[in-house]
Amino acid sequence: MGIIIKILLTGVAALLAAYLLPGVHIDGFVTALILAVVLALLNAVVRPILVILTIPVTILTLGLFLLVINALIILLADYLIGGFDVDGFLWALIFSLLLSLISAILDMIF
Repeated sequence: MGIIIKILLTGVAALLAAYLLPGVHIDGFVTALILAVVLALLNAVVRPILVILTIPVTILTLGLFLLVINALIILLADYLIGGFDVDGFLWALIFSLLLSLISAILDMIF
């Protein structure tokens, strides 16, 4: 039951972040829910592989390269989902930061 609530909260956070950012477009709530599921799958499968492959760069940048990995995950989700569009790498980076912030706030509330 907790995973369903987490996906719903992430969908709401994605809609809110897309509303605030002019470079990110989501067609509707169903697309936001699909985005939340795809992001969960990508974070579970692809992110650990990327983190392991980029350990030297991550250590060299004191962990800031993980932000780049998050943006790449967002861009990959943009490629996979039809109703979700990100205008570029910078918007993906800002969207990932804002999505994390809004999700954390919603997790604290609910």
